Amino acid sequence: MKHKPVRSLVLVFLALAIMACSFGGGLAAGYFAFGQGQVISRPPYLETTPVSPTSAGTPADVAETFVPFWEAWDLIHRMYVDQPLDDAALMEGALNGMMEAIGDPYSGYWNARETQDANNAMTGEYDGIGAYVDTGGEYLTIINPIPGTPAEAAGLRPGDQIIAVDGEDVTGVDPDLVRLTRVMGPAGTDVTLTIRREGVDEPFDVTITRAHIVIPSVTGEMLDNNIAYVQLTIFGDDTDAELRTVLRELMANDPAGLILDLRNNGGGYLNVAVNIASEFIPNGVILYEVYGDGSRQAYQARSGGLAIDIPMVVLVNEYSASASEIVAGALQDYGRATLVGVTTFGKGSVQNWVPLSNGGTLRVTIARWQTPNGRAIHGVGITPDVVVEMSEADYEAGRDPQLDAAVQILLNP
Repeated sequence: MKHKPVRSLVLVFLALAIMACSFGGGLAAGYFAFGQGQVISRPPYLETTPVSPTSAGTPADVAETFVPFWEAWDLIHRMYVDQPLDDAALMEGALNGMMEAIGDPYSGYWNARETQDANNAMTGEYDGIGAYVDTGGEYLTIINPIPGTPAEAAGLRPGDQIIAVDGEDVTGVDPDLVRLTRVMGPAGTDVTLTIRREGVDEPFDVTITRAHIVIPSVTGEMLDNNIAYVQLTIFGDDTDAELRTVLRELMANDPAGLILDLRNNGGGYLNVAVNIASEFIPNGVILYEVYGDGSRQAYQARSGGLAIDIPMVVLVNEYSASASEIVAGALQDYGRATLVGVTTFGKGSVQNWVPLSNGGTLRVTIARWQTPNGRAIHGVGITPDVVVEMSEADYEAGRDPQLDAAVQILLNP
């Protein structure tokens, strides 16, 4: 079967799924190396306790710092023309402003609804239009509609920019918020997207009926020449278990080689990334987390991998981020696989996501991660061993020169 290339920058499902952590049920924090998607680690539960003002300074310091805030709070409650004000909304606005003031695009605040949407997305099931998207630009941009979804049926194309939703201009609005709060929505409801498309003079509207989208995170098959092919779309809740099932089926065919396709995979849970890498690496460090004080924590490969000896090629592209880069970087550092494609996205920071008492989530960058050889990929990415570009013409024609190159490498070692 010829694989039509799937292109996506966050590999966040538009519909839109974000790659987010599952908090497990209590006040457990999750670690995220947030790509255009994320790497999310779920270490043992971290105890989270109410934060006292003294953790950021003395009571006097904090009281003095917040004098203007409480002055403003009092003024708007006494003077604003339309009363009463929504104090919860004001509080959330303050949280958003505080996180934006840090100046880190990967730190931020999500309210309770956004948090729930994030958790749901990691299960591979969600309600929306069904497309892979890029949230890193000025506008939410379609990278590829998912086959069989409303987005594909509506004719959305790679590169389409969503400049308005239901008639409301989204210029200047965080694309991630556009994705979560405006494009996502209950199955059966309509959303009208205003699209700006290259080569088309004027923006145009597309009305799409949202649906329930279910996407497996792992697919696999045997290609010609007895080569096994496995594609990972996300490092989600069940990806490691799904991979083991797929690998058992494929390895039963005694394949001559294995292709692991991480293109367009924007990330997921960090512990799942370690489990995935461990299917191919028998032992050793998979990655290091490096903290602000210079200390670092090593994550070791786990025993019992199902494909630790088979010749292997990994496909990566500019949309492979975070967890994908962790796996690709480890396999490259150990010489376990040949990487084919183009330089990866380059997302190597780690976020701690902590649930708040209002059901929202604060995400704060706490570390960066490195490959087993100590390479820092943040802002740099991972350069493949064999560079193979994918052109727009290739994509439109359904050609996949990167996959073709991977096959040839396995056939001619």
